[in-house]
Amino acid sequence: MDPPIPRSDILIRAAEPSDVPDLTEAWNQPQAYAGTLQLPFTSVEARQARFAAHADATRLVAVADGKAIGMIFLSREANRRVHVGSIGMAVHDAHAGRGVGSALLAAVIDLADNWLQIRRLELTVYADNARAIALYERFGFEREGLLRGYAWRGGAYVDAIAMARLSL
Repeated sequence: MDPPIPRSDILIRAAEPSDVPDLTEAWNQPQAYAGTLQLPFTSVEARQARFAAHADATRLVAVADGKAIGMIFLSREANRRVHVGSIGMAVHDAHAGRGVGSALLAAVIDLADNWLQIRRLELTVYADNARAIALYERFGFEREGLLRGYAWRGGAYVDAIAMARLSL
């Protein structure tokens, strides 16, 4: 495994429509799409349409050497759950395990806690994604339940874990 990317070499910023080609490359990587609900071989055009359709979500990208290599989104719930945000993230396979996910997660937690008054962050993660589960637990997320047969992936139904982080 490659060494971690120094934090000073990772820029976290708001996602822009011009990032979609880089992010499409990242999401079309085998580990990235296997860890998300994304499908392989998705076109830039399809991702641009999805980006535009979900304009209300907060999206942050990790940029290294001028290229978007990962993204995290934060979607706020409504009405009596306005204090809740849901997150999801993916990192380009070539940069996985090198601190990019940590940088993205730290930035979105800071945004949720200190700017948006979000008290509960939720996510789902595949039960076999030990590296992601360990990352989320390092940031204070706790397992809340097992979602059996959560999604179809690689020719079989797979389980996911519901996790949440409360800031009181």
